[in-house]
Amino acid sequence: MIKTNNSTNLPDADLPASVIPDDSHVTDAQSLTYLTEDVPLTKIRRRSFLGLTVGGVTSMALCSISAMAGIIETKVKRSSLLRMVTGIERSYWDRTDKFEIKKELIKSAWERKDFRQVRALANSIRISSLQARIEEGPLDTPVSGSLDFHEVSALSPEWQKFAKGWKYYKVLITEEKSGFARELEPVEAFLGFPGDKVKFLSREVRVAKIEAGKLSEIKSQVFEESTRGNDRFCKVIFLAGAKANEKQFYLIFFGNDNAQLPVYKSDLTTSGEGYRLEIENNFYKANLSPQAGKIERLTIKRNHGLVLYPGGVGHGEPGNIDWSNDYMAEGGFQKFRIALWDESPDYEVVRGPVCTIVRCWGFPYSPLHPVFSPARLNIDVEYRFYAGLPYFHKFSRMSAVKTFNVGAIRDDEWVLPGKSLPEVLWIGPDGKLNTGAVPPAFSEKLWGVGFFNKDTSDSFMALHLEHTGQGVDILHTGVPRTETTKFHGQVWARYPYRSGPMKEGSAIFSKSAYVSLPFTSEEGPGKVERLRNELKAPVTVKAGILPKNQVVARSQPVLAKTGESGDSPVSKELLWKALQHCKDPQFYSSDISIVELGYVYDVTVQGDTVNIVLCMPHRGRPLGAYFTHGSSSVQQGPGTGKASLTIPEALMKVPGVKNVTLTQTWIPMWNSGFITGEGRRKLEL
Repeated sequence: MIKTNNSTNLPDADLPASVIPDDSHVTDAQSLTYLTEDVPLTKIRRRSFLGLTVGGVTSMALCSISAMAGIIETKVKRSSLLRMVTGIERSYWDRTDKFEIKKELIKSAWERKDFRQVRALANSIRISSLQARIEEGPLDTPVSGSLDFHEVSALSPEWQKFAKGWKYYKVLITEEKSGFARELEPVEAFLGFPGDKVKFLSREVRVAKIEAGKLSEIKSQVFEESTRGNDRFCKVIFLAGAKANEKQFYLIFFGNDNAQLPVYKSDLTTSGEGYRLEIENNFYKANLSPQAGKIERLTIKRNHGLVLYPGGVGHGEPGNIDWSNDYMAEGGFQKFRIALWDESPDYEVVRGPVCTIVRCWGFPYSPLHPVFSPARLNIDVEYRFYAGLPYFHKFSRMSAVKTFNVGAIRDDEWVLPGKSLPEVLWIGPDGKLNTGAVPPAFSEKLWGVGFFNKDTSDSFMALHLEHTGQGVDILHTGVPRTETTKFHGQVWARYPYRSGPMKEGSAIFSKSAYVSLPFTSEEGPGKVERLRNELKAPVTVKAGILPKNQVVARSQPVLAKTGESGDSPVSKELLWKALQHCKDPQFYSSDISIVELGYVYDVTVQGDTVNIVLCMPHRGRPLGAYFTHGSSSVQQGPGTGKASLTIPEALMKVPGVKNVTLTQTWIPMWNSGFITGEGRRKLEL
C-alpha cells in the first residue's frame, strides 16, 4: 500500500485548469492518406486475428495459401513504405502481425531447422490466439441483449429509492419446472449492455430479487467481460432459491458512474496463484495440484474431517485423487495423460464470492514427453466450486482434432487410498441409488458411483449428469470397487470408448457433480437421488418484463453503499477526470490514460482519503507503483506537449483530497475488454 499526504488543497470546486486536457494540437501526419487501399485510416471495426469463421473453423477456401501470402507480402511492403515515408504507424496491423504472416514465418523457420525461432513464433501465435479470443471469439446468444433495458426513473418511488445512483435495469425471470424446491442453486446468465450506458460491468452490475414486493440485493459475480462494437457483454452468476414450479423475478441494475466494486460476505474462499489453488467453503476444502491443476486432496468438513488424499507416487508423477482424463495409444504402446503435464499448457481461472472456476486444456503428455507429442485428442477440463453448496461440478470435453486409432479413453477416474469409505454406491439408468456390488448387467449403464462408511456416515460420490458422444458411441462404465493393493483403497474408472477410430471432429462430453453428504441407509438414497434430479433439471433463466399487477413495497437496506449515490465526501466525477491525466508513458505518442486502458478497477473515498484499485495489463509489468512514482512528468512523445501525472499528483489536485492509497490486484486479470470506447479509438482497435 502506498500512502501520500498533501497539506494544501485547491479551493475551486472544479478541476484546476492545469489538469484540463489540451487537445488543440494536431500533427501533420494526421492528414496523410494510406498508401494501400486495403486498410483505411478510420477505426477498424472488425478484424480477424486467426482467419477464423464465427464457428472457429479456418476459412482458407477463398484463396490459395500462396495467393494469400502474396497479398500479405504486398500489404506489408506498402505498410513498410508508409512508415519509411512518414516515420509513424497508422493502423492496428502496423503495430502487430497477423496470424497468416506468423504462419509463413514459422514454416520458413522450420524449413531452415531454426527450431529456437520456431518456438518463439509458436509462442507469438499462442499470444495472438489469446487476444483473438477476447476480441473475436464467438459469443453466446445473450439471455438479455444490449437494447433490452429500462430506466430506473420509470420504477415506483419506493424502488427508485432502493436503487438510487443506478440509471438502468433489466428483468430476469427464473423458473423451476421440475417440482423440486431449491434452497440455493447457481444461475448463470450471459447479458449484453449498451456501451454508452456502462463503464465497467464488474463495478456497476447489481442483482436484486423481488419478494413480496420488496427488493433485496443478492450476492452476485460478474465475469468474462467483453466488447463487440458498441456493446459490452458479461456473464453474471448468482445463487437462487425457488419453491417447486415457482417463477421468480430479478432486477439487474447497471449504469452508475459512482459504483464501487461490490464486497459480499461468502463462505467461499480461494487462495493461491494461477491454478495452484486452495478452495474452501463450509462443506469441503479442495487443494489443486501445483503441477497439472487436478484435485490433489479433498477435505470433507464434518465430524472428524475426512481427508481424501493421494496415497502413492502415481506413475512417476505426483499423486492426485482425480486422475482422469487420458487415453491409451493404439496397441497399448503408451498412455497419454494430462496428469503428466509439468504445467497446464493453458488455463483460465475465475475467482469470486459465488463461484471459483478453474479450466485447464491441451494435449496430454507421453511418459517420454517430448519424444512423443502427437496433436490428436485435445482435453479440456473445468472445475466449478460454489459458495454454500456441498458439491462441485466438473466438465470435460475430449475432442479429436484429427482422425486416429485409440486403444482406450478414460474420462473419470478417482482413487481414494486407505479404507475410510469401504462400502459401494451406484446409480443405474433408472436413477435409483443402490449399495453393494454392481451387477454385470449394469456395468456399462452407470450414472453415479461412489463410496460410503456406514459407521461414520461419510460418503463421496460422482453424480453423472450428462455423458454424450459426438460422432462416437460411448459407454457409461466405471464400476466402483474397493482394492487391497498398496496404493488403491477405493477407485472407479470410466472408459466411455475402449478401442477403434476417433474421427476428426468427434468428441466426448461429460458433466458431473461430486458431493459428500452424510449418508445413512435410511436417508442417504433419497437425499442423493433428489440432488441428482435437481441438478439434471436446473432452474431456467430468461429475460422478461415486470407483471402489470406487481406489488411494490418499501425496500431496505438500499442498494447503494456510501459513496455510490452521489454522497461521496469528494466528487467521484472529479476523481475520474483527474485520473485521465495519468498516462501510460510506454505508449509514447498515443496520449492514452490508465482509465481509458481499463487499468483502474475501483475508486473509493473515506473522508479525505482516496483508495484506488489498480490492475497492471500483464505479469511482465507487475509493479503498479510505476503509476504512483515512476510516470511523473513524462512526455508523451516528441513535441506532443502531453505530460503524465502520477496517481497521487493527479488526485491531490482535486479539492478535499489529502491522502491517496493504492491497492494492486490481479483479480480479475486484465484484458482488452476493459478498454473504454475512447481508449479503443486511440489504439485503433
